[in-house]
Amino acid sequence: MPDLRVGLGFDVHPPADGPRPLYLGGIRFQGERGLAGHSDGDAVCHALADALLGAAGLGDVGEHFPEDDPTIEGIAGLELLSLTVSSVRASGLSPSSADVTVIAERPAIAPRRDEIRRSLAAALGIGPERVSVKATRPEGLGLAGDGVGCIAVAVLSGP
Repeated sequence: MPDLRVGLGFDVHPPADGPRPLYLGGIRFQGERGLAGHSDGDAVCHALADALLGAAGLGDVGEHFPEDDPTIEGIAGLELLSLTVSSVRASGLSPSSADVTVIAERPAIAPRRDEIRRSLAAALGIGPERVSVKATRPEGLGLAGDGVGCIAVAVLSGP
């Protein structure tokens, strides 16, 4: 029986002050205000990377990609996620499945859900049927403010 490990990740970014594209799960949302951050602000990729690192016992995104590292300034969320997957695989574990929930008033995720699933699945090296993407609005409770939050769960398998 394979060794199964589960990790939970969370990330949230406020809106950017200036013009910046919005990326969620590696997919660009045209006409939407981008998110602030040292990277591209892709809260979906960051939350999933944290979930993977947690499941593998490898720390967190801030440890691997610190905000004061100029070499990763503006790094794309998908690149950050792919580098994380490489670290996880180097530890002898492999992504098995992932589940993400986006928390935001906008943009609407449902029309782009399949694109995001395929994008994340490709970065994880698994089939899109093993990736779930959902969204909820904070209904004015301020859970994500004007920005975007994401909760992610990752399952890893080992030898």
